[in-house]
Order: sequence, then structure tokens, then C-alpha cells
Amino acid sequence: MTEKWVSHLNADLHDMHFRHLCEMADLRRELEETRAAFRELRATSLARQCAEAELRELYRERSIAQAKAVERNPAWPLH
Repeated sequence: MTEKWVSHLNADLHDMHFRHLCEMADLRRELEETRAAFRELRATSLARQCAEAELRELYRERSIAQAKAVERNPAWPLH
């Protein structure tokens, strides 16, 4: 092989390596964006679950308050 040809191959390898590094950087950025989106989704999901649990508790407390507010008919059986 001639020196010119070796130099050309080295330049090609250098270009391939640079493209590979750029692609890796892009993939790392995309991965971090995906992880951030996942963290946000997880936080939103947990907040929703907490809100649903709080709502169930409020409904339960309302039902208890409504039941306590009803006058008992003495003619009705206790059970």
C-alpha cells in the first residue's frame, strides 16, 4: 500500500470514529431525556394515586357523617 492510501484509510477511520462518538453522545442525551420523562411520569402517577386515596378517604368520611346524621327509626331492626 502506498503512503497516500494508508493516510486515506486513517482519515476514514478517524471520520468513522468521530461519527460514532457523535452518535453515542446523541444516544446518551436521548437516554437522559427519556429518564427525565420517566421520572416526571412516575411522580405524576404517584401524585395521582395519593389524590385517589385521599378522595376515597373523604368519601368514606362523608358516608360516615351522613350515616350519623340520619335519625334512627325505632321500628327498624338493629341488624
